[in-house]
This record gives sequence, C-alpha cells and structure tokens, in this order.
Amino acid sequence: MSLSIIPLMIGWPQVILIAVVVLLLFGGKKIPELMKGLGSGLKEFKKANKDESADDKE
Repeated sequence: MSLSIIPLMIGWPQVILIAVVVLLLFGGKKIPELMKGLGSGLKEFKKANKDESADDKE
C-alpha cells in the first residue's frame, strides 16, 4: 500500500475526534451558525454552477 493513501483512510474514531475538537473550538451555539453559512454557500455555488452550465448550452 502506498504511503500517500494512508492519510486518506479516516475511520469512525477519527471522525469522532474531529467532531469533539470542532465542538471544543467553536462551542455548541456557534456550530449551527457555521452549518447555516456552509449550507447557504453550497446553495449559492450550485446555483452559480447551474447558471454557468445553462449559459454554455446556449
């Protein structure tokens, strides 16, 4: 197995550790605001991508 693939192998213990670190860094009240911002950013990205795709077809 190549050494470049090993860091990409993330299991449940690593996911839980990352979630705990994020919770400690941002706190319980700030996380919903961050997720809302992330969701709206993804929505805008998809909208822009869809608009660009429609422009290419024309």
